[in-house]
Amino acid sequence: MKLRYRLTFSTMALCISSFSLADTVSIPYAGFYERLKQVNKANYQLVEIAFSVPKTNQCTIISGNITTEKNEYPLTFNKQQRLYLPFDAQLKSDRGLINLTMKGDSSECGVAMQVRAKEQQQSYDQETIVAVKDNMDALLDGQQGFPMKYFRKPISGVTFSFAESDYPVTVTIDQRQQIITEHLQVDNEQLAELSEISFSALPNIISPYVL
Repeated sequence: MKLRYRLTFSTMALCISSFSLADTVSIPYAGFYERLKQVNKANYQLVEIAFSVPKTNQCTIISGNITTEKNEYPLTFNKQQRLYLPFDAQLKSDRGLINLTMKGDSSECGVAMQVRAKEQQQSYDQETIVAVKDNMDALLDGQQGFPMKYFRKPISGVTFSFAESDYPVTVTIDQRQQIITEHLQVDNEQLAELSEISFSALPNIISPYVL
């Protein structure tokens, strides 16, 4: 599951060349901290929250850092533009800012929050993958908060996604094979019936499947 947030913060244009622009966007760290706090407080063993800026031609991160009034810290992100943010109460207290310099028009960008498995395996037995799904459900309840969590439908299963270079992927469910060319969604009914599921490649992301 991904929750999308539009970057509506003020931007500052920076000329890179006569043909391209970059925008620097500053986002308060406090909002990220509150989400991370809920996750750390519950101490989920199998799942986590990932923040990212979905990559498009208008939304490519050039560089980033974290700043307070007195200090500056590096910001780590990967090729998929996932932001690796610290869980730091002092940074929140110091009114830290996440600063992203984007190639393109940052008004077309957004920040996505996704619940996903902490680690990926190439095979799962039923007990393990159901435990991952149950952790995802519990984490999403915490993110919804009171009273909305009581109106949220439980997730419908899990989604296995792979790197583009890994497709096609062979999926084996209880010795029955199938070939997939895009992500695989396994619903709760299938999870209840399977004994083991395995893949010819390591999943890139395991996330909730929501109808």
